[in-house]
Amino acid sequence: PEGKPLSKGQRSSSFGSDRDIGLHHEGDQDTLDYRIHAKHSVEGKTISLWHDISLVHIDAETGKETDYMNFVCEIPKFTRKKYEIATDEEFTPIKQDEKKGKLREFKKGDIFFNYGCFPQTWEDPTFVHPDAEGCRGDNDPLDVCEIGARIIKSGGVRPVKVLGILMMIDEGEADWKIVVIDKEDKWAPFINDINDVEEQLPGMLDAIREWYRTYKIPDGKPPNTFGLGERFMDKAYAKTVIDECHHAWESLISGEKERTMGDNHDEEVKKLVRKLSKNSLVALLPNVDEHPDAYPHENDFDNEDAVTF
Repeated sequence: PEGKPLSKGQRSSSFGSDRDIGLHHEGDQDTLDYRIHAKHSVEGKTISLWHDISLVHIDAETGKETDYMNFVCEIPKFTRKKYEIATDEEFTPIKQDEKKGKLREFKKGDIFFNYGCFPQTWEDPTFVHPDAEGCRGDNDPLDVCEIGARIIKSGGVRPVKVLGILMMIDEGEADWKIVVIDKEDKWAPFINDINDVEEQLPGMLDAIREWYRTYKIPDGKPPNTFGLGERFMDKAYAKTVIDECHHAWESLISGEKERTMGDNHDEEVKKLVRKLSKNSLVALLPNVDEHPDAYPHENDFDNEDAVTF
């Protein structure tokens, strides 16, 4: 489909679906030590929900790419604990965010959609998108709002259909929000682009925007703002942003970003990139090419022993 990232931009060791992925819980819930790790359910090896799940969903039976993307859920709908992928920890588990030693949750209340991210994407803090009103990326995987009926558990991986995107400005950083729906949701056959959401589920998009506008107000912060006239852009536009963020992730984990940053960025941003690049490479290298069956059509590289992305 138009705008879908090419498979050669993904690691040959990626898991293309949730098959053979199990979740392992470490520590006690509601503590700073609690982590949700993904593991190979057969071999027992720990994997990264950010790096080891492919962006494009792969049919587990045929090994071929589908029209869907893989969504990693961090915060299930109808909950409020602020779980997120720990991008700076080994194997990037899911943890509950904390501030000054206190676990965070949404003071506004429960979120009404499944909230998570697209694996193998990164919002580059050195890049300013032309529609981001001069704001740089937020240094995290690309945020995703899944609007289906299913409650997806933290760490769950689901194939989803991309519908559109919202450009949010969060404390001076670009924080894109991709809108998707689970491919197995009963509404999925009727919703194929952002206009279909308003037609089939009237009020849903306005509610998402208002939730993001106001959710930090109970913390004493001002409302968030939005670019592009507060419009939700369509699927084609969303896929260009997804593609950009996937290529940024490639640059991060290959070390290219760190090597080519130059001196035109402030030292704080450069430190963020260096730290994330180092931690990503540490997480990636032990598992490279562990699961070549995920991309059987990618075995035609000139150097079969090379690390591939």
